[in-house]
Amino acid sequence: MLSYRHGFHAGNHADVLKHLVQVLCLDYLQQKPTGVSYIDTHAGAGFYHFGSAFSAQNREFDSGIAKLRAAAASSEFPAPLQHYLDIIEACCKGEAEGYPGSPAIALQMLREQDKAHLFELHPNDHENLRKRFHHSARISESDGFAGLKALLPPPSKRALVLIDPPYEDKNDYRNVIAALKDSQRRFANGVYALWYPLIPREESKDLGRRLKALSPDNYLHIKLTVQAPAGEHGMFGSAMFVINPPWQLAAQLEQAMPVIEQLLGDGVNSSFELNSAIR
Repeated sequence: MLSYRHGFHAGNHADVLKHLVQVLCLDYLQQKPTGVSYIDTHAGAGFYHFGSAFSAQNREFDSGIAKLRAAAASSEFPAPLQHYLDIIEACCKGEAEGYPGSPAIALQMLREQDKAHLFELHPNDHENLRKRFHHSARISESDGFAGLKALLPPPSKRALVLIDPPYEDKNDYRNVIAALKDSQRRFANGVYALWYPLIPREESKDLGRRLKALSPDNYLHIKLTVQAPAGEHGMFGSAMFVINPPWQLAAQLEQAMPVIEQLLGDGVNSSFELNSAIR
């Protein structure tokens, strides 16, 4: 299915959680001089302008990154959250008001010795991605799940794989499990960061259990709920599941998440849940 366009949701609470984890994982991997491979299976368009028809329709950024930016002007954030916000602002420098996608965030952080591989099937988003980043990344108009196979293990034996399909198709829930199983066989030491929505569907409710079964002794699972469930398909929060997480990631999120939940949640039904097992 190619109907999903992330521009409708850019800068919302889910992006804040996803990209906070992305920034902290990349930051950890870059503590050593060895090159890092960054692989983005569903890269999107790369950057989203708030004045576009997509973003302006629902203005989800108003209840996400805009609240963080406003609070940062008068408050001192915990260091992990401030680091994320600094990267976001660096990505937006010289741009009209907007929000960077995961490719822009990664390429803002990557060093000369690091490599980026971006997959995007939607032809319009792929074209936007290619125009913006073709000088600094390998960009493929192909299935990111399948593309992972050729990239693992990376030459440097260090990689962050970000997986965040739209989950409009129920098959995506099966596909992420299959892709992670295969990737772990090919490259057991990679850092795999998977995003998924919290929605009132059995596939979403059961995904955390299935992910933990893949790596029962080395994972981090963070859930952010911003409101009460509404309807059969409405997203009331989102989650990140990280296999082989950086050892300090749990402590960093313990600092950042109370602020995020307070600012982005409804104050009644909002919460966050963090659990991990780290070798």
